[in-house]
Amino acid sequence: MTPPLVLTVAGSDSGGGAGIQADLKTMLALGTHGMSVLTAVTAQNSLGVQGAWELPVDAVRAQYRSVLDDIGVQAVKTGMLSSAELVETVAELLGGTDAPAVVDPVGVSKHGDALLAASALDSVRTKLLPVATVATPNLDEVAQLTGVGVESESDLRRAAAALLEYGPRWALIKGGHLRGDAVDLLTDGSEEHWLRAPRLDNRHTHGTGCTLASAIACGLAKGRSVPEAVTAAKEYVTGAIGAGFALGDGIGPVDHGWALGWGTA
Repeated sequence: MTPPLVLTVAGSDSGGGAGIQADLKTMLALGTHGMSVLTAVTAQNSLGVQGAWELPVDAVRAQYRSVLDDIGVQAVKTGMLSSAELVETVAELLGGTDAPAVVDPVGVSKHGDALLAASALDSVRTKLLPVATVATPNLDEVAQLTGVGVESESDLRRAAAALLEYGPRWALIKGGHLRGDAVDLLTDGSEEHWLRAPRLDNRHTHGTGCTLASAIACGLAKGRSVPEAVTAAKEYVTGAIGAGFALGDGIGPVDHGWALGWGTA
């Protein structure tokens, strides 16, 4: 049998911890067939991003159409889309695709490197978020998009409401930067799901956002509901963080194969 088909539209991480590389590892670990549309190439390692080169819009569109027109997809995940032109192109492609879309509105890397041009923010708000089944910003990204700062768990609801104003069906506000337990809020504006996990004493967390969004897409491709897919993804990424390992001289990656015994754990 052909496994569920999941497509990632994102940038490459030469260090292998985030981006396309993290997405494809997650998709394999979770029993799906991962496919990719490369949007940018980065020179990146455990210390940060040393350079980034965006691919032409025509190349992005051609990759997407090549996969969709022959193979098809059951879920799509987006990551690094660095310019307004790329954001609008991908939003148009997603709008014509009959599959759920998980939008990870990547703004900065784990090391604080900017990965989204300020001029592209409005395109994310008005073009990309309206075609998202689930949008998965962290606290920096939701503040960048909505202007709502989250200082405590009680602010998560307000941030989610502001994000939903732009049109995604579900908002997942990731509270990993808050103190205490790692708590996220998933809501569609009517029902809420609070997802909690213990905060793990491990600094090697490069790629968590990419990994979580990809894991959600895998669940949706398997036919799970959004709350079911997000809950399973949260469990998966918590385990991957716990098994994260040192790599180079900086922040190491999460372990995508932790549950299968592939990694270092």
